[in-house]
Amino acid sequence: MKSLYDVQQFLKRFGIIVYMGSRLYDIEMMKIELGRIYEAGLIDRSDYIEADLILRREHRLEMEMKEKREK
Repeated sequence: MKSLYDVQQFLKRFGIIVYMGSRLYDIEMMKIELGRIYEAGLIDRSDYIEADLILRREHRLEMEMKEKREK
């Protein structure tokens, strides 16, 4: 996995499709769903960590863009 799209496709394999209408909210909900499938034991630790790092990066980038737009 290298991008947010890859994480979306990964979650789709578990029947999870996230669309909240805001990219920031989508990222946050994907993080919640990722945590749930990890806690349920459906994915291994390495997949969880890889996807989680991508979501954290995308969240940070989205917050930076939001701050720039507000200035």
